[in-house]
Amino acid sequence: MAELTAAAVVTSSDINTAGNPTEVAMAYLQDEVTFDYLLLKYRKKTKTDGEIANLNLGQLDLTTDEFILDEVDIHIQANLEDDLVKEALKTGVDLRQYSKQVEAELQKIEQASIKDCLKLHMQVICFIFLTGRLSDIKESQNIALLHNQITACDSILERMEGMLSGFQSDLSSISSEIQTLQQQSVSMNVRLKNRQAVRSHLSQLVDELVVPGAMISTILDSPVTEQEFLEQLHELNNKINFAKELSFRETLACSDIQDIVDRLKLKAVSKIREFILQKIYSFRKPMTNYQIPQNTLLKYRFFYQFLLANERTVAKEIRDEYVDTMSKIYYSYFKSYSGRLLKVQYEEVADKDDLMGVEDTAKKGFFSKPSLKSRNTIFTLGQRGAILSPAELEGPILVPHTAQRGDSRYPYETLFRSQHYALLDNGCREFLFLSDFFMVAGNSALDLFNSIMGKTLSMFLKSMSTYVSDCYDSIAVFLCIHIILRFRAITAKRNIPALDKSVLGGCVRAAVAEVEVENFVLKMAAEFPSRRDQLIFLINNYDMMLSVLMERAADDSKEVEGFQQLLLARTQEFIEEILSPPFGGMIAFVKEAEALMEKGQLDRLKNEEARITQLIRGFSGTWKQSVESMSQDVMRSFTNFKNGTSIIQGALTQLIQYYHGFHKVLNQPTFRSLAVRSELINLHHLMVEVKKHKPNF
Repeated sequence: MAELTAAAVVTSSDINTAGNPTEVAMAYLQDEVTFDYLLLKYRKKTKTDGEIANLNLGQLDLTTDEFILDEVDIHIQANLEDDLVKEALKTGVDLRQYSKQVEAELQKIEQASIKDCLKLHMQVICFIFLTGRLSDIKESQNIALLHNQITACDSILERMEGMLSGFQSDLSSISSEIQTLQQQSVSMNVRLKNRQAVRSHLSQLVDELVVPGAMISTILDSPVTEQEFLEQLHELNNKINFAKELSFRETLACSDIQDIVDRLKLKAVSKIREFILQKIYSFRKPMTNYQIPQNTLLKYRFFYQFLLANERTVAKEIRDEYVDTMSKIYYSYFKSYSGRLLKVQYEEVADKDDLMGVEDTAKKGFFSKPSLKSRNTIFTLGQRGAILSPAELEGPILVPHTAQRGDSRYPYETLFRSQHYALLDNGCREFLFLSDFFMVAGNSALDLFNSIMGKTLSMFLKSMSTYVSDCYDSIAVFLCIHIILRFRAITAKRNIPALDKSVLGGCVRAAVAEVEVENFVLKMAAEFPSRRDQLIFLINNYDMMLSVLMERAADDSKEVEGFQQLLLARTQEFIEEILSPPFGGMIAFVKEAEALMEKGQLDRLKNEEARITQLIRGFSGTWKQSVESMSQDVMRSFTNFKNGTSIIQGALTQLIQYYHGFHKVLNQPTFRSLAVRSELINLHHLMVEVKKHKPNF
C-alpha cells in the first residue's frame, strides 16, 4: 500500500511539472489501466492471504474480530435455510467441491472489493493533493518570490561551488607539487649521502697520497734525534704501507707519489743506519758504560722497526753488528773480571792432603817447613754460610782492584757469588733489551741471547769445570750450589728464561759437582777393607753434610731430602751388619722360615730340631752380653752421639722384631711339639730388659 501511495506521489509530481494540475489529476483518475497495473504489482508483492489481511479496509473489512462467536449457531441455521444450500443438500452435491467453488467466488468478490477500496483511497489522495495545489496557487506570488530567492541562492551556491572546485583543483595541483618536491628531496638526499661517502674515501685517499713539504724537509734536513723527525718518520711509514696497498689494487694515483716516497725512504734508511751504527760502535770504547747508549737506542726503537719493515738487509746488518760487538764486549769483560777476582782468593785452600783417610805425604826433614793449615778448621763452616743471606746474595759485586789495595781476601764462594751476580744482572738487562729493541720473543729471543752470551757462558762453564775437577773444598762447592739455586729463583721472578735454561754460570756443573762429591765420598769409603768400616765412614760423612745443609736450607729441600735418604739407607745396612755376628744364625733362620711359610712349605724345616735348639739356647745365654758389646762399639764408632744413639735404638728395635718373628715361626704346628720351646725368653720380658741398654744423653 505504501508503494502504491509513493507511486501516486511520484506520478503527481510528474503531473505538477507538466501542465494544469486539475486536468492532469482528472485524467489520472480516469486512467484505470495505470491503476490496474499498480494493483497487479501490489498483488505480486502480497504473496499470502495473511498479507492481504494486513490491509486496513476500515468498515469494509469483513475479517475483523468484532464478530461475536455466540452468533455462529444463528448464522449456521440461517445458512441452512438458504435456497442454494437446500438445493445442494437435496441433489447430493459434493460439499467439498462446492466449498472450493464458493471459496473461489469469494476470492474474486474479495479482490473486487479491494480494488474498489483502492480506487476510493486514490480518489481521496488525489482530492487532497488537488486541494493543496489550489491553496498553493493562491500563494503563487509568495512562491514566485521564494522561487527568485531560491534561484539567487542557487546562483550564489553555484558560484561558491565553482570557487570550491577551483580551490580543490588548486589543492590537487599543490599536493602533486609537494609529492614531486618530496621525491626530489629523497633523490637529493641519496645523492648527498653518496657524495659524502665518496668524499670521505677520496679525502682519505688524497690525504694519504699527498706528501707534504714539511715531511720532505724534515726527513732530508732534520737530525734523527729530533722529535719532529720521529713523527714524520711515522707518517712516512704509513704512506709507504698505503702506497703498497694501492699498488696491489693497481691504483693509477699511486704512481704519482711512488718516486717521492721511495726517495724519502732511502734517505731515512741511510740516516737511521748511520745513527744506530754510531751508537753500536760507541760500545767498543774503553771504560764505556754500554747501558747508556742502550737506553738511547730504546728511546728510538721505532728506527729498527722501520728498517725491518722497509729495508731488511740494513736491519740484518745492524743486528749482526750489534751481536758481534756485544759478544766480544761481554766475553772480554767477564774474562778480565774473573781473572782479577781469583787474585783476591784465600791462599789457604783445602787440598787432597786435608781429606780424611789420606796419609800425610809431606816430606819431613830438617829444612822442611811445617804446614800452616789446621785440619780441624779447614772444613769448618764458620761465617761462610752468611753468603746465602739475601743481603749478601744480592749485594754489590766485588771490585778486584779495591780489594787488592786493601789486602782483602775472600773464600771461593764469595768470588763465585760476585762473578755470577754480575752475569745475572747483565744477562737480565741484555735479554730485556733484545726483546724490546729487536722485537723478538720466545725461541727467537733465546737464540739471539745465546748468540751474544754464548761465548761468555762457555767460558763460565769451562772455568767452573776446571775448578771442580781440582777442588777439595766441599763446603765451597755446596755453597756455590745454593748460590746457583737462589739465582735461578731470581731469574724466574724476573721472568728471564734465558739464563735459567742456559747456565747461570755453573748451575749444571754445580749439580754435577754434587754428584761428584757423593762419588768422592763413596770412593774414599771403598778404601776401608771391611763393609762395617765403610758404612761407619759413609754414615759419619752423610751426617755431617746433612747437619750443615739443615742449618742453611729448608728441611724439605731436595738436597736435604737426598742426603736423608742416603743416611737412612746406610744406617739400615749398618744395623744389619752389627746384628749379624751375634744373632746372624737366628736372623737367617727367621728369614728362611718366613719365606717357606709364604709358600706353604714350612714342613721342610721339621727336621731342624737340633738347629732350633742351638739357636734358642745360644740366644738365651749370650744376648745380654752381645747387646752391651754392640752398644759400646756403636758409641765408639760415631762422633755424633745423637746419631749413635739413634743407631743403637734402631738396632735393638730390629733385634726385637727378629725375635718376635722367631716366636711366630716356632708357634706354627710344625714346631709346637718341640720341648725346647719352653726355653724361649718371654717377648715382653725381653723388651723390658732391652730398654735398660738404651743409652740416654
